[in-house]
Amino acid sequence: MIIKEILDIMEKIAPSKLIDKWDNCGFQIGNINNNVKAIMLTLDVTEEVVQEAIRKNVGLIISHHPILFNPISKITLNDTKGKMLYDIIKHDISVYSAHTNLDVCKDGVNDVLANILQLRNTRILSKLYEEKLYKLVVFVPKTHVEKVRDAITESGGGWIGNYSHCTFNIDGFGTFMPREGTNPFIGTEGKVEVVEEIRIETIVPDNILDKVVENMLKIHPYEEVAYDIYPLNNKGYDYGYGRIGDLQNAATLGSFAKYVKEKLDCKFIKVIGDVNKEIRKVAVCGGSGSDFIKIASKKGADVLVTGDIKYHEAQLALSLGLSLIDANHYDTEKVILPCLKEYIQNEVGNSIDIYISNFNSVPYEIF
Repeated sequence: MIIKEILDIMEKIAPSKLIDKWDNCGFQIGNINNNVKAIMLTLDVTEEVVQEAIRKNVGLIISHHPILFNPISKITLNDTKGKMLYDIIKHDISVYSAHTNLDVCKDGVNDVLANILQLRNTRILSKLYEEKLYKLVVFVPKTHVEKVRDAITESGGGWIGNYSHCTFNIDGFGTFMPREGTNPFIGTEGKVEVVEEIRIETIVPDNILDKVVENMLKIHPYEEVAYDIYPLNNKGYDYGYGRIGDLQNAATLGSFAKYVKEKLDCKFIKVIGDVNKEIRKVAVCGGSGSDFIKIASKKGADVLVTGDIKYHEAQLALSLGLSLIDANHYDTEKVILPCLKEYIQNEVGNSIDIYISNFNSVPYEIF
């Protein structure tokens, strides 16, 4: 399997259109046409991760944090970053990063974090992007209806809620006249044809519209396919940072903090707030989520679970009556790696080995 096919699989779960404007992630190093037999998943691309990838003959590293974020002026062996990039290129390893798009997507970092903490009735904490929906209409000769309909629905078109393969089909007659230079599937040059056709219509989200149309055109028998795309006002899926939900049973901040520490397998956590406070509504944001303190408070959260909380941010939260649990940047994001491994493995089968790096990239220790 070539790397481009792996990137297409990643695009399905973490579309690049969801990358935040300040971010710099995606395919960053390598050749998308390289064959790959082993993939390594990691939060960060460090020198240790690269050496581990070399030992395991990994052809593609998929990281959460981009390896290239700030501009670089040189790649030499005289500094750690330069040596790491040199080794990556020398060993023909490719690097792809899914960062903010993996944070905000469905089944991404924050959904996994909320699921691990067993939150119920979860919603997006801070909306970043609202999916646009389109109505796709295509006219198909009766002989090819099933093939074209399958091409559309198997490409992801026709989803309404948890129902897939949703289409509406109307009988009718299509007319056309092949002109000079055409190669019609039905009919002859200069003669008006009347053909029994089916009008297939369905709903398609914008992130897969191009792919659905491409696959539809591949299977449609006509040289010139008649199809229409209409923008809809129907509300699509929302994407955004963080999640907010309810605990199944109320708990004190102290007991919930112990629960978080155990569930996320943290060495340590920091707790801001009265440990005897009752917790019912919980907001979460993997990584650094202090930017969402105000919105978590506004939406009625009793506590925000995130990482990288600073002194004055803790004071801000207390002033708003919001408790905080700092469960560390690394520990609130590492939860995505096993889920990502399972997702990719299900897509590629057993033809590719997928490793989660053994290296813990937390750059500090607590004594």
